[in-house]
Amino acid sequence: MTVASRTPVPAPTAGGARRRRLGIMGGTFDPIHHGHLVAASEVAAEFELDEVVFVPTGQPWQKSDRQVSPAEDRYLMTVVATASNPRFTVSRVDIDRPGVTYTVDTLRDLRRLHPDAELFFITGADAMGQILTWKDVDELWDLAHFVGVTRPGHDLSDMGLGADVSLMEIPAMAISSTDCRERVRRGRPVWYLVPDGVVQYIAKHHLYVSEEETS
Repeated sequence: MTVASRTPVPAPTAGGARRRRLGIMGGTFDPIHHGHLVAASEVAAEFELDEVVFVPTGQPWQKSDRQVSPAEDRYLMTVVATASNPRFTVSRVDIDRPGVTYTVDTLRDLRRLHPDAELFFITGADAMGQILTWKDVDELWDLAHFVGVTRPGHDLSDMGLGADVSLMEIPAMAISSTDCRERVRRGRPVWYLVPDGVVQYIAKHHLYVSEEETS
């Protein structure tokens, strides 16, 4: 694992205790896979996070070029996938908010829910490369420290984004949701790429296959 840049250890609060550190793993999770889970676990260890909240997007503004599975299915798959890890939780803040999902709204909502916590937003390094195009980007730096996770061999540079961004290599990030969806569509197995419960959920609810194939 390689880490490029990282945030300093937080200063104690007035009472001498370390502030609670909350990771926020945002994503479409269509479907969630082991790469997401390993990335969250590795970032939690590296930055000493007390909890990682997985936040499935509601209506992702970046995914307008393809059909996204219903938010409730993506939420329930994420709940199934994270249930065995007591440090992982799942939030509905994005899927219950009307309209298009923007990261700044996610962070504002979670800041209101956790006013005393340090927030660490975890996302793919490829998405991080587009962060300057995100809504209210200047406010993002005030709301959270950003951690971009990527597969080995990806160029680990800070992309000129400064000290509020860290980048980490995660071997399991070679798995992608796009590949998982395509494997299901072609009738190929996704065992060991996604958690067992998610494999079963996909099969039960006929996700990623056409209506003709389910009739």
